[in-house]
Amino acid sequence: MKKIQLATLVSSALFAGTLLMAAAPASAQTQGMDRRDDRRDTRQDSRDTKRECKAGDEKTRAECRQDKRDTKQEGRKN
Repeated sequence: MKKIQLATLVSSALFAGTLLMAAAPASAQTQGMDRRDDRRDTRQDSRDTKRECKAGDEKTRAECRQDKRDTKQEGRKN
């Protein structure tokens, strides 16, 4: 009787482990999710561009804003 209980317990544990290993990956699964990730990357790139521009003294604020806009537009074309 104990061997049957042990076998049942082991098989249940293996089944549960198999289910956990088959869980969905944590990456984008649809085209919409991919596009959203691309937009987030583009926004971060444009923020970095503006931050780097403002750190330097050679351009005005308006020129830095235009650089940011240009970076966002380049991201939209891809």
